[in-house]
Amino acid sequence: MAAGQEERFVDLSHVIEHGMTTHKGLPGPHICDYWSREASAANYDDGSTFQIGRIEMVANTGTYVDSPFHRYADGKDLSELPLGSLADLEAIVVRCPFEDGLAVGADVFAGLDVRGKAALIHTGWSRFWRTDAYLTGHPFLAADAAEALVAAGAAFVGIDSHNIDDTRARARPVHTILLGADIPIGEHMTGFDQLPDGGFRFSAVPPKIKGMGTFPVRAFAILP
Repeated sequence: MAAGQEERFVDLSHVIEHGMTTHKGLPGPHICDYWSREASAANYDDGSTFQIGRIEMVANTGTYVDSPFHRYADGKDLSELPLGSLADLEAIVVRCPFEDGLAVGADVFAGLDVRGKAALIHTGWSRFWRTDAYLTGHPFLAADAAEALVAAGAAFVGIDSHNIDDTRARARPVHTILLGADIPIGEHMTGFDQLPDGGFRFSAVPPKIKGMGTFPVRAFAILP
């Protein structure tokens, strides 16, 4: 970054709220106090109070990252993902408005340099977040697009949609292809309209949890 330039952060994550729906059929998170401020007051003589929160939720809540273990029993789980596949990545945004069609094919990546980069698919679908429309008929990657991204050496693939696969079908070829190549997947992302096509850094790091394949992240971009 040149001297005198200031960095700007862009949040690419949805807020996780009590009871919200991310997927039909999966329970929403239950968020509450484990230790309330009122209850904690009795433990201190100087007026100090503290809150310790408690959350119960399925891993696929809000904006999250899938590791290979999500799809493959012998794949890398969250604790085994290298930080180099999640943090401080060069990134590009690929514009694929859902109004032009739901399926994103390999042709949109022709000629793009994605090697070692995060490829972020901007469909515009995140505008429907927390509505019934968000959950059905969403944009997705076609299998040939996933194959093209693997062949081109992408490090991470994210989409601002309900699922990177077509949920109308009883198959998940994009998860199978990308996670089989150790490429983490970000789903339910947002804010891609605030990003340039390239020239920024991207991070989406989940907790280092053993035995889990998916978990929410605070995804963000840093723009010069």
